[in-house]
Amino acid sequence: MTTLTERLDVCEDFGDVFQLVKKSAERSLGQRRAGLMLYLARLPKHIGAFHTVGTNGIVMNRNTLDVITHGARSLREINSYVYSILLHEYLHALGHIEERDVRKLVYDISFETFGPDHPATQIASKGPGAIFPDIVLNELPTDTPDVEVIPDIERNSHKYIS
Repeated sequence: MTTLTERLDVCEDFGDVFQLVKKSAERSLGQRRAGLMLYLARLPKHIGAFHTVGTNGIVMNRNTLDVITHGARSLREINSYVYSILLHEYLHALGHIEERDVRKLVYDISFETFGPDHPATQIASKGPGAIFPDIVLNELPTDTPDVEVIPDIERNSHKYIS
């Protein structure tokens, strides 16, 4: 039987990663939610993603994702970043509102799921700079549409690495 760590290492799209987010959150918290959508949008560099309370949408920063996917050393690092961002916003969608509490939950779930040395746990503990120290977020690409809809990330196989 493959572990969640092994499964995260081979994810190729948002749907693959999101399934692991849901599975690890349910294992840790006993909570689950369906029907979420993912939007990629050009956001300020200090915002990795957001979920507006009462909606079914998660908005991820396309600028940061582009920089990470082009600057990462491995698929494991990219998937760990996507996992961490999606888990954070998924927890908000589950009703966990307080930012401090959500950050701790992301760390706890990542630690429980992957262990202390995994990139997802390091990102949850110290932020993306722990894994991507050389990536500069102030030089962001601007040649793609402002918003891209990734409908139903629970079944969509939209690749984020081209």
